[in-house]
Amino acid sequence: MRTLVKPLIAFVLVAAGTAFGAGSGSMPSMPRVESASPEEQARAAYNTGVRSVEKADTLTADAARQTDARKQRKMLDKAHSSYAGAQKKFARATEMNPRLAEAWNYLGYTNRKLGDYQAALSAYDRALTLKPGFPEAIEYRGHAYLGLNRINDAKQAYLALFGSNRQLAAQLLVGMQEWVGTHRGNPAGVDAASLDAFASWVDERSAIAAQTASLTREGASTRW
Repeated sequence: MRTLVKPLIAFVLVAAGTAFGAGSGSMPSMPRVESASPEEQARAAYNTGVRSVEKADTLTADAARQTDARKQRKMLDKAHSSYAGAQKKFARATEMNPRLAEAWNYLGYTNRKLGDYQAALSAYDRALTLKPGFPEAIEYRGHAYLGLNRINDAKQAYLALFGSNRQLAAQLLVGMQEWVGTHRGNPAGVDAASLDAFASWVDERSAIAAQTASLTREGASTRW
């Protein structure tokens, strides 16, 4: 299962001053007040959405390990319901605070999980406009490109991450490998030449990633 929750740092002054984490993960809830500000309502909706995503991701991972087809279908249906509920929360969060990049990013994630890749791309683009270089949004957008067979755009997403966030680049590369494996059995609109070329590119990038990771480890081990 992917771990989506990553902390960001943000500060909000409430009474004597309260610090909270923001980002791809949950933001601690604000104290209840009779009339919450739009920003507070956005954070509340965001937090609820994150919890639903975590539940959905767990169900999806469990379903992948399930050998009983009926039980697997039931888990996937529950995951779909949780993603749909989370999508509504993130949409609400972006309505209340249109500048909350993390909510736009998760809106893209849930739209992608629900199969609406175009809506996902729009949300990721908005997140990256608000927060240029947002690594999670770049990675997730790369997966959305794969969902639309936009392999050249997916390549660019990977290359951008490879130079800035190797961990997320590796996760996108896994998605690319899975995409190749799926399309080997079912091309689904991808011509054989393009599929072979992309598969070769993925193999090359996998080899480069392994070599540079080894060099990095060796370099680290020889430092004083």
